Amino acid sequence: MEKRNPYATPRAKVADDEGQDYGEVRIFSAQGRLGRVRYIGYMAGMSLLIAIVGGGLAIGALLLEQVAVAIGIGVAAYVALIVLQFLLTIQRAHDFNQTGWLSVLLLVPLVPLIFWFIPGSKEENQYGKRPPPNTAGVIVLACLLPVFFIGGILAAVAIPAYQDYAERARQVQSQQ
Repeated sequence: MEKRNPYATPRAKVADDEGQDYGEVRIFSAQGRLGRVRYIGYMAGMSLLIAIVGGGLAIGALLLEQVAVAIGIGVAAYVALIVLQFLLTIQRAHDFNQTGWLSVLLLVPLVPLIFWFIPGSKEENQYGKRPPPNTAGVIVLACLLPVFFIGGILAAVAIPAYQDYAERARQVQSQQ
């Protein structure tokens, strides 16, 4: 009978992904692939970051009464946002083995939502290895998008309603 060493490394296959190679995630590149959750998360996170930084710099320029500089900063932030969205969408199209020219659909209202729902290739395709699994940070970024939509809609309804309520309360108070 063969004696086994209790300290030897296990020889059993532990996971299905053993030896699985993943592609590299590059945000500022048109090469490679990007999964759905990462696409949604990066679009939301980078758009928010560009809006905050660009808006803050533009407001700072306006406070210094530099209107032309503020407009330039706003235009630069908008162009950066558009370029980033095209780069991310090209990578997303590569994930389901389509050409990056499909990203032109970003210019048509509501059509870019198809990039949220089309699943990517399970294996390596002509555009590279499959994207790495999503991290907790990516999932949190992707979950922020619906929160911003719902919060924006609620704010758009609640703020005017509260202002109307406050104005009526002032009128009632001034009549008494």
